[in-house]
Amino acid sequence: SDVWEACKNNFFSIVKAIPVVHRYITEELKKTQEDVDSYYESASKVDAIASPITALPAKSMSKEDVLKTTADLLGITDFNWQNGSISGGVFSGNDPHYNSLLTQIYGMTAWTNPLHADVFPGTRKMEAEIVRMTIGMFHGDEHCAGSIQTGGSESILMVMKAMRDWGINQKGISRPEVIGCVSAHAAFDKAAHFLGLRFKKVPYDTNTWGLDIKAMRRAITKSTVLLIGSAPDFPHGIIDDFEAIGALGERYGIPVHVDCCMGGFLLPFMEAAGYKLPPFDFRVKGVTSISADPHKYGNVPKGSSVVMYRNKEYIHHQYFVTPNWPGGIYASPNIPGSRAGGLISQCWAAMLSHGFQGYTNITKSILKQARKLKEKWSEIPGLFVYGDPLASIVCVGSNEINIMTVADILTKNGWHLGVMQYPPGMHLCLTSLHVIDNNLVDNLARDTRKAVEEVRNNPNISSGGIGKIYGAASQIPDRSMVALAGKMFLESYYDTNQSEQHKAFDSQK
Repeated sequence: SDVWEACKNNFFSIVKAIPVVHRYITEELKKTQEDVDSYYESASKVDAIASPITALPAKSMSKEDVLKTTADLLGITDFNWQNGSISGGVFSGNDPHYNSLLTQIYGMTAWTNPLHADVFPGTRKMEAEIVRMTIGMFHGDEHCAGSIQTGGSESILMVMKAMRDWGINQKGISRPEVIGCVSAHAAFDKAAHFLGLRFKKVPYDTNTWGLDIKAMRRAITKSTVLLIGSAPDFPHGIIDDFEAIGALGERYGIPVHVDCCMGGFLLPFMEAAGYKLPPFDFRVKGVTSISADPHKYGNVPKGSSVVMYRNKEYIHHQYFVTPNWPGGIYASPNIPGSRAGGLISQCWAAMLSHGFQGYTNITKSILKQARKLKEKWSEIPGLFVYGDPLASIVCVGSNEINIMTVADILTKNGWHLGVMQYPPGMHLCLTSLHVIDNNLVDNLARDTRKAVEEVRNNPNISSGGIGKIYGAASQIPDRSMVALAGKMFLESYYDTNQSEQHKAFDSQK
């Protein structure tokens, strides 16, 4: 497959150099830029309220002016994220008493830095306790070890780094490889890119929409340093078969990682909440590491993720230590040096505030809504639910209509669902915000049914929006062009003057 990809890339590079093709691509990129600008159209509303700030003010702004400007900017959105219309993204935040607790805790610890553990021993203690409590949630023992990162992507990067170095140092592997399903989070692609690892992707099992175990077994080589599974995966909410993955790890002596970043503070409480689920944690033989994000279902503000290892041998390969620096012996558990003690303290306070029973109650209420949505969506003619989602994500597709257009229509009606590709689908990631209104699932199902009928009656309807962009992208064989469109999104994101006409993108940029 690598040879085929290289051949395709070389072919497209030659074709794009042909003048007539070059001009055509440039024109199409202009259209794509217009679609991207339309996606960020709220920027014009921002500029209407507050002119773009592109240089430091000549004089300091007053406290009142800073607070007013902040409130104005935060008020500019077409979505009410607190009413449950958003898929994932925000997992809590509508309880003023809880918000007050977190705000007070942050105020007490905002200037603490765990890098200086001697100066801030209390923050160090909080961090160690977060790791130990989380290990306990996943049935780890006293031999387990872990660390806190700023997000799931960083935790995944740390696991990939640890297993790369384990393979090089312990197994003598010169070109380490990792194996996971095509549905594994894109953070694994990012980590593989950063670390120079080969990420071998295996297909879905189309019966379950989980990882194809037989394909994973066939992909294993002497260079494999990690087998990856999701609990659940982001696109379809499917929990992979970790007993089977763990058995492969045991058989071939390969570490197994459980990506539980999404379900980290949900799955450990499902049994207590009365819901069955397959084994996925340290009770499974062969599982060597797990990542879990408190800043999702742990109801912690963004900036907290935990990675855990079955023993200290693995985490030693994660650590970075340089003993010969003139500034002293430098050791860090992960990427940052200085870290935000305020974020650590909020995570610690949130876990203490909720406790086992609190998280169990939240899990029960979320899963009740998720099962209801699964039932309601599956009843709509023309739609089907991908696999058997057991947790909080429900994804639907269609073999009869354009599901992307359905998603765009729902967006115009105030919903903000996740849009999937390969295959196309749309999903809702339910959070604590989706259990406040008992009618939310019924309302979403009603609006979905109407949107499906609208698309069925008008199959050529073009609603624009993100669905249009995804639909067009899926038809482009040269994926480097799609990647360029992604860079356009990022460039527009950081553009402080989006209301002006963008310069045309050069196709070779």
